[in-house]
Amino acid sequence: MNNDQSGTLYVLVHGAWHSSWQWAATQRALAGLGAVSLAVDLPGHGFDAPLPSGYHDPGQPGFTTEKSALAGLTLEECAGAVVSALRAVRGHRRVVLVSHSAGGVSASLAAERAPELVDELVYLSSVVLAGRPRFSDYMDAPEQMAIARDRGLLVGDMKSIGACRVNPLSADPEYLEELRLTYYQDIPAGSFARWRHALSPDLPLAIPTTPVGLTRERWGGIPRTFIRCAEDRALAPAVQDLMIAEADAAMPDHPFTVRTLPGSHSPFAARPAELAAALVGA
Repeated sequence: MNNDQSGTLYVLVHGAWHSSWQWAATQRALAGLGAVSLAVDLPGHGFDAPLPSGYHDPGQPGFTTEKSALAGLTLEECAGAVVSALRAVRGHRRVVLVSHSAGGVSASLAAERAPELVDELVYLSSVVLAGRPRFSDYMDAPEQMAIARDRGLLVGDMKSIGACRVNPLSADPEYLEELRLTYYQDIPAGSFARWRHALSPDLPLAIPTTPVGLTRERWGGIPRTFIRCAEDRALAPAVQDLMIAEADAAMPDHPFTVRTLPGSHSPFAARPAELAAALVGA
């Protein structure tokens, strides 16, 4: 593998409830391979993430019913943040847009809106909407419902809250263990607290529910790679394969190059060096 990464920049887009922070170990590994990277915070995530008022209080009063401050956030705003990041780094010879999980929705729309800013797309167990218009269309697919672990992690009514809400600060050890087993099962239980405390509770409802129209001429004209997570308990490997197959059928000009990593939905936590090598290899 040629590790000469001069002139290439990786723009990293996080998934639901995450932020740029979770990419830190992968960025260090990329730097060790000579690769430059920029991790993006989507609106409503990272240090700017607004939290429900009782989130840090004893008993978390109102947590399951309080309307999310992100309820009015649109998918266009999320994609716009990615486009802005891409435009800021376009002076580099080659830009690779990497998305994880739900981040694929915003990244895909950004690539559709500004394909001239992206030289390659990399989906890391990430949502591809070339075959079906909504993220929720794949989450409701039989292949996903067969595992459906994350359904029991959502708290409150999504429509009234305006967000998909989880509780990383739950006092229930069974809930926290289910959170770990769904997203981070190959992280030791004793280390998981550091990862869950970095999560924010709300994903804007616009992300799973807004339809995305990808076209063969724009998104479909960008070379793309999918990195599968073989033991993924959040986005079933069968759903990953379904998205790949449907995208290739709809957009045949640049079929996915497919690579597979072992382990969970979160290789940036469990095996960042291996992930970095896969990104550079892609």
